[in-house]
Amino acid sequence: MGSEGPPAVTIHITGFKKFHGVPENPTETIVSNLREYMNKRGMPKGLTLGSCSILETAGQGAVAPLYKILQSALEENDSELTNSRRVILVHFGVNSGATKFAIEHQAVNEATFRCPDEMGWKPQKVPIIPADGDISQTRETSLPIQEIAKALSRKGYDFMISDDAGRFVCNYIYYHSLRFAEENRIKSLFVHVPLFFTVDEETQMQFAASLLEALAAFG
Repeated sequence: MGSEGPPAVTIHITGFKKFHGVPENPTETIVSNLREYMNKRGMPKGLTLGSCSILETAGQGAVAPLYKILQSALEENDSELTNSRRVILVHFGVNSGATKFAIEHQAVNEATFRCPDEMGWKPQKVPIIPADGDISQTRETSLPIQEIAKALSRKGYDFMISDDAGRFVCNYIYYHSLRFAEENRIKSLFVHVPLFFTVDEETQMQFAASLLEALAAFG
């Protein structure tokens, strides 16, 4: 008998709204349009696109909505008839100074915001989750980053694997998501994208779609 391929996967997506210095966040556009884009492109076999949510660009202000998304993803998975379905959380954030995509390998237990978030919070050298220890603690994604990177490289995308998601809201959310994912035996990934001024919208939509296809195959 031939290979049956990887088990089915549901991917839940988040992006962010505007924030200081970025009046139009490309991730809001990407995440808002991704379902329609994937339906037109053709959803890979076994892939279900779950929730597509836009978060406030605020550390503590985004945590409650984030955990609602994470919990609903778990409850939805528990209702499936099979336990073989995988769940992956994918978070998109913008790096306004970037010229290429960045797949974030890890998050650090440190909140040191360079400017106030959209709710006016500006922590400095604060542990994101004090119970995890000091601000040097890290959490890594359990996804096979190298395999995913190879798949994206074959399609010609300009990207990098990064070990530094910053210390702003992106890292803050990613750390919470990685901790939740580890505790609940699911997977999480954060991807930074450039501004549309640097890499056009169509290329970014193609990259997002190709990333989901790679995750369906290797995640």
